Amino acid sequence: MTVVRSLLNPRSMRWKTILLVAVACSSMAVTIGLLVHDSTLRRSMNDGAAKARGSLDRAVRDAHATGQEPPLATPGELPDALLRQLDLHGEGTLYENGPPAPVYWAARQEGGRLYAVEVDMTTDLLTRQALDRHLWKYSLLTLAVVVPATALATALPARRLRRVARTARSITAGDLDARTDMGGRGGDEITKIAATVDSMADSLQRRIADEQRFTADVAHELRTPLMGLLTSAGLLPEGEVTDLVRDRVQVLRDLVEDLLEISRLDAGAEQPLPRPVDLAELVEESVARTGLTARVTTRDAPAVARTDPRRLDRIVANLVVNAHRHGAGPVEITVSGTTITVRDHGPGFPADLLAHGPRRFRTGAVERGRGHGLGLTIARGQAQVIGAELDFANHPEDGGAVAVLRLPETAGDLPEDHGGEDDPDGAAAAARAEDATDRTPAGLPDRARTDTRPMHS
Repeated sequence: MTVVRSLLNPRSMRWKTILLVAVACSSMAVTIGLLVHDSTLRRSMNDGAAKARGSLDRAVRDAHATGQEPPLATPGELPDALLRQLDLHGEGTLYENGPPAPVYWAARQEGGRLYAVEVDMTTDLLTRQALDRHLWKYSLLTLAVVVPATALATALPARRLRRVARTARSITAGDLDARTDMGGRGGDEITKIAATVDSMADSLQRRIADEQRFTADVAHELRTPLMGLLTSAGLLPEGEVTDLVRDRVQVLRDLVEDLLEISRLDAGAEQPLPRPVDLAELVEESVARTGLTARVTTRDAPAVARTDPRRLDRIVANLVVNAHRHGAGPVEITVSGTTITVRDHGPGFPADLLAHGPRRFRTGAVERGRGHGLGLTIARGQAQVIGAELDFANHPEDGGAVAVLRLPETAGDLPEDHGGEDDPDGAAAAARAEDATDRTPAGLPDRARTDTRPMHS
């Protein structure tokens, strides 16, 4: 489809090249045709004039030699242009292209007499017309060959350029493994552009990998002293200052855990553990675990989706907390089939977020509140892990932020959960789930051991 659109796009480089070649060939054909036509016409006129003068000389000479009547003429029989030549030079020639046939006149005054003859130029005119037709015909035939040949010749460069553009779009979309793989073939400008794109992708991939590794290393190294600091804060005597210290330590711990989670999402280390989940029930439990209020509405029949309940709970809880923290009540949650919509009645999402999506350490508009900008990034990352789509919009009528989570409708969109005693991957996934429960804030019941920290968007 992309190739067809490129072929039909009149502004593409391929069509511009074809048009340039067609114009150049047409210009050359017209130029050569005009030159040949003019040269042929000049030669024909010279030959015709010479033939007419020769015919007049022979007619006068034969008349004198044989005593026959010479080719006399009266001024009324001759064209005016020829008479003017006779008045000036005493002789002249003139081509007259009129009915019934083209002729070439030759006349001269001698001994008080006016001699004139006309030579039929029909054959010469037909020859010139045939030559002009052949020039046009073969010029069009040349265009009919050159234009398709140009289209074929530009197919390979156009395909290589589309490949470079497709690779650049893939890199822009987040596929840092995309490459043109053209190597050193061709050695032309397209090859240099492709090599530059590949080099840029390699550099970008290395830089992002270094940043991810640095973030993960820093966050991991901070966990141990933070756990000690959190434990020490718990031993402090109760008081206002102690509560403030514990709150700040908890915020710092949440930030470190967010960084660790983002690093795992960036590295692609997260794997879903899908199982059948009653969406309405899970949403209600997620809201209850946040300790916040939200009106849950179920449309149609209660939906059961095959998904990872822990990650879905993480997404829903964060969206609810985000709506309360950065929006305004009432917060409404609608479960319709496999689609979950969370809406608040605040100022809505900022335009930058709607245009480019959530970005870490960017909180958008001031009226949306403060935070680290990690929550929405994590929510979208977890949605990608479970094969869902998380979109952000503002309500067109009443305003307010609207987050729409669309879960996959078929079980084939997620890998089967084969975790068990003999499945090391299942054990690893269970270990990750257990690691996530370590982040549960103190005071939540055991059944709420799912990370429901607020989303800092």
